[in-house]
Amino acid sequence: MRVLDTAALLHWPVERCRGGIVAVSQQEELLRVDEQRSMLMESASLNWQVPLEPALQRAREIASETGDLPRLSDVDLDVLALAIDQNLPLITDDYRIKNVARKAGIPVEGVLTKGGKKQWKWILRCIGCRAEEEVPPDAKQSKKDDVQLCDRCGSPMKLKRG
Repeated sequence: MRVLDTAALLHWPVERCRGGIVAVSQQEELLRVDEQRSMLMESASLNWQVPLEPALQRAREIASETGDLPRLSDVDLDVLALAIDQNLPLITDDYRIKNVARKAGIPVEGVLTKGGKKQWKWILRCIGCRAEEEVPPDAKQSKKDDVQLCDRCGSPMKLKRG
C-alpha cells in the first residue's frame, strides 16, 4: 500500500496505480489537468480518502517547520496527511512534498525523477535589505505570491533555502 500524488496518476500505467491511496481532492485536480486521464483513473480501483483533521494539522505543522507551507496547495497537504496518518510510502515528484514527507519520517519514491534526497529548511529573505527570518507558521499558501513584506524596508520577502 502507498499514497499516490497526482503525478503518479498522470504518468504511471493504470495497473501500477491500482489500489493506491489517493485524496478525494485530487479528483478535481486530475480532471482539470487531463480529463481523459481522469476518466481512465476511474477504472483503476483507487482507494479515494478524505484525510482526518488531526492528520491535516500534523501535515501543516511539519510543512511549517520545514518552511514549505507557503508553497503547498491544499491538495498537497491532503496527500501528505494521508501518508502521515497511515505511515505509508508517498509517491511524488514534488520536491516540497518530498521534503515534508522526509521530515515526517515517511518513505518517499519518485514517479519520474529520483532527485531531491536532501532535507531542506526554507527561510524568508528580503529582496531589498536582505534581512532573513523564519517562515511563520501562519504564512499564506500561494504558489506565486510573495509570502510577506519585510518589516524593515517593506520589500517582498522570498523563500530561499536556508
